Parts: sequence; structure tokens; C-alpha cells
Amino acid sequence: MFISNLIEYLDSIKERDPAPRSRWEILLYPGVWAVGYHRVAHWLFLGQMFFLARLVNHFARFLTGIDIHPGAKIGSNFFLDHGFSVIGETAEIGDNVTMYQNVTLGGTNPTNGMAGKRHPTILDNVIIGSGAQILGPITVGERARIGAAAVVTDDVPAGATMIGQKARSTLVQAETYARDFMPYGTPCREMFDPATQSLEILQCEIETLRKRIADMMAERDGTPAATPVKPRASKGSKPS
Repeated sequence: MFISNLIEYLDSIKERDPAPRSRWEILLYPGVWAVGYHRVAHWLFLGQMFFLARLVNHFARFLTGIDIHPGAKIGSNFFLDHGFSVIGETAEIGDNVTMYQNVTLGGTNPTNGMAGKRHPTILDNVIIGSGAQILGPITVGERARIGAAAVVTDDVPAGATMIGQKARSTLVQAETYARDFMPYGTPCREMFDPATQSLEILQCEIETLRKRIADMMAERDGTPAATPVKPRASKGSKPS
């Protein structure tokens, strides 16, 4: 029974991945090992042996680079290609789901969801592209396609293709939303996000240049400048 199920699983991956030449190659895939260890961890989790379940999860993460919480529910023929992904505790994954690298099935505050349900539900035959972030207690319908690097925070209809990001750029004063810890969240003149530091510096320089130009135009037209520029005293001259 186990051997036949394993062969069926490996064949299902071979149908979706043209790279392997044999089943033996697929047995070396980190995603296959991660799912196998998860089956053990999930069995322990259901038996309320939470520490042992976490121990298996920790070992699997160390070995494969893939973090699947023992509480996550995963259907048959789940193909996790390459890895480096995170699947949360209350995530549910259906049958024949394909998920590429660097995907997060993450959690949010379930204000509109089921009590305790923080992570997505992925129905059958869904394909999730690399780098996608699916967040919250939402449902991704059957046969849906999630594009690479997409950020999904709302329900996805069956058969839909989702692309792009919902994030919007905004500069918010730190004191309005955080007082103690604030990673990469401040306006450009205070701290910089390493990922966008060059862009923020350029924006600050553009704002400064615009202000200087406005002051020069105001001075030329004889109107008071918005921000007077104090002239530098030449060497040897005395202030009047």
C-alpha cells in the first residue's frame, strides 16, 4: 500500500516537472522529503504529542529549508518544487496542488474568518508561482493560478489567475503606529530600508532640489521665498 501510494505520488510529480529522468531523482527533491516528514509530524500533532511534532518539523526544516507547521493539513500529491517556503499552522492544502519556491502561506488576524483560522485554504489543482505571498484565512478556488511574487489577501475564484501586488507605498510618521520597535518603517530622512534605500535617498534629493528651485524662482520674481537661503559670508568679510 505504501509503495503503491509512493509510486503514484512520484509519478504525479514527474507529470508536472520535465526535469527528472526517473523516480529515483524525484526522491532526492527536498520538497518530497519535507512533505514526508510533515506526514509524520502531523500524525504526532493530531495525537497531541506537540513537542515531538515540533521536533520532527525542526529537523525537516534544517534538512530541507522548508518550514511546514505540524498542524497544517495537506492533501495528496502535493508538489513543493525547490522549497524555501513557509506553510502556517491552520493552512489547508487540497489535492494535486503545485507550489514553487519561496512561497508563504501566512497568517493574519482573522477578524472576518473562522475562530482560530489564520492561514489560507488552497483547494484542488491550484498552481502557486515562486515568491507568492498568500495571507490570511482566505480561500483559493480550484484550478486557480497565483502568479510569481503576487500578494493575495482576498478570496480567489475557481479558475482565476492572480498577478501583481496589493501593497501601496506610504510614509507614515513613526509615532502614529509604533513607539518601540519599527523595522524599516520610517520616513526617508530618519532611517532607510536597505532594499529601497537608494530610491528613498533619490526621492529626498528631488524634494530638496524642487524646494531650492521654488526659492530661486520666488527670489527672481521679487516675491518672498518660502524658505530663504542664508547667504554664505565670503572670507575676510564682516557681518553687517
